[in-house]
Amino acid sequence: MSKLVNLITGLIGFGLFAVFIIGLSHSISTGFAGFMGGLPFMIIAIFVLALALYNLWEDTLGRKD
Repeated sequence: MSKLVNLITGLIGFGLFAVFIIGLSHSISTGFAGFMGGLPFMIIAIFVLALALYNLWEDTLGRKD
């Protein structure tokens, strides 16, 4: 596939993934667990989102074809 198609589909996929993970983190933090109970998950979620964003960058813009 072309770089543009990879970039567009990657951004759409990352956006959907980010909305899901952020929504899940928000619901855990505002629910029964409270902020301090949801803090470990929030930290892990931020780290996983950073890894996904790095992987998107590496697969679309980082490699030289």
